[in-house]
Amino acid sequence: MATPDYESTTARVETWLDGRALHIRFNNPAKHNALSVDMWEAVPPLLQLAQDDDRVRLVVFSGAGDKAFVSGADISQFEDMRAVREAVSRYESLAETTLMGINDFPKPTLACIRGYCIGGGVNVAISCDIRIASSNSVFSIPATRLGLGYRYSAMKNLTQLVGPGFAKDIFFTARRLDAAEALRIGLINRVAEADGLDALLAEYTTAITTGAPLTIKAGKRIIRDVLKTGDADMGLAKQLILDCFESEDYAEGRRAFMEKRKPAFKGK
Repeated sequence: MATPDYESTTARVETWLDGRALHIRFNNPAKHNALSVDMWEAVPPLLQLAQDDDRVRLVVFSGAGDKAFVSGADISQFEDMRAVREAVSRYESLAETTLMGINDFPKPTLACIRGYCIGGGVNVAISCDIRIASSNSVFSIPATRLGLGYRYSAMKNLTQLVGPGFAKDIFFTARRLDAAEALRIGLINRVAEADGLDALLAEYTTAITTGAPLTIKAGKRIIRDVLKTGDADMGLAKQLILDCFESEDYAEGRRAFMEKRKPAFKGK
């Protein structure tokens, strides 16, 4: 098999191979690495290559600069990409494909978080197997401030990580958590001072990439099977989410965010 080249389809996603670790870095620092459509689209082809590449034993996700891992969706695309039903469906499909690709990737994945980890950033992070963060990181899911619907897979990952009580706390209030609280409730695995995050990443990279690949692969698969639950009503979940995206409240949430004011939701 030919050795694959890891070339991203957009400059907003950077990638490189460092030893046995493939690095995928979100590169939109002017917007705190907010996720645009081309960034969502760039990740699945890279994971597809890495899945069959024996050189790769770990995939690391990070954000460019020292301000943010990912600060959420690129709000500037909301009106033209998410305002109508067809656009919402396309955007959600792109995001879901990427997140499930990370979640189902057979090799270990790690989110190296520095700074803001908001909304879609949290979704990327909780789709990974392991999360490490700098002590100045901040976490939040502001869905209730925008009126948008949250997909089943993201809610499942969040609940499995922190439990239903903390999942409801984080989701209902949209409040911000510092790294210490995120560590305490299990949202992240380890915390380092800002100048020590690279060393912590190197520790994990060395430990994982020098471990027995088949043993790690088996362990990851078995843990995933342990977490499986009974069949969920996916049709109901999808309809509830669609109801949010088609609501007046979602339009108000978008406008309020763009206008930097508090939204006035009406529940319809």
